[in-house]
Amino acid sequence: MIEILFEDGEALVIDKPSGLSVERPRKGGPSLEDHIEQLKMGFQRPPVAVHRLDTDTSGCLLLARNPKALKRFNRAFEERLPQKTYLGILAGVPAEQEGVIELALSKISSAEKGWRMIPAKKGKPALTHWRLVREVPGGGSLVEFKPETGRTHQIRVHAASGLGFPLIGDPVYGDGKGAQRTMLHASALVIPRGSEEGGKPDIVAHAPMPDDFAALANGAPIPDNTHIEADG
Repeated sequence: MIEILFEDGEALVIDKPSGLSVERPRKGGPSLEDHIEQLKMGFQRPPVAVHRLDTDTSGCLLLARNPKALKRFNRAFEERLPQKTYLGILAGVPAEQEGVIELALSKISSAEKGWRMIPAKKGKPALTHWRLVREVPGGGSLVEFKPETGRTHQIRVHAASGLGFPLIGDPVYGDGKGAQRTMLHASALVIPRGSEEGGKPDIVAHAPMPDDFAALANGAPIPDNTHIEADG
């Protein structure tokens, strides 16, 4: 069962577990579609994901419960109104306590490595605020990220190229060591709703750290294992 973090007539925010793809992977595997009957919760229409989280990434995912709400939420994301908070565990400790990473991103691909995002002057603008929460045993650190833009793999690239330390377990922008998945968690989501929505309160959701993430964040030794397969 997927935990519901927020529910009303037009929206659900779920706590997406790591390993669950938002869209059905071409190579097969579990996806949000497998849970649609549960997530209908008495509604005839299936809810639709408004945004995306990587398969490895856990935490807050917004679903729209009707086409009108989907259109409104899509516009809100285009206007950068949602307030998104992520927690990541880095394979190192930043020199500063907080800052802003502004690195434009572009997609590249090769037959050997598949596709990935890279910093590029002519890429799409990407902006992420970050704050060091605390150091963790083994030389890592727990960092809070607040992205203003929503580029693909934005936090993962900004961590590796902007802060100089990839997320632990990231097989694409790091060495994949230290965890069985990329250590990124969407911990909070706030969607402002104004008078256009008839004065409905803002959507506010908080997702607790999953067990594997909390273990590393709270002091478990960082293992020297390797993530078996990249998510792409």
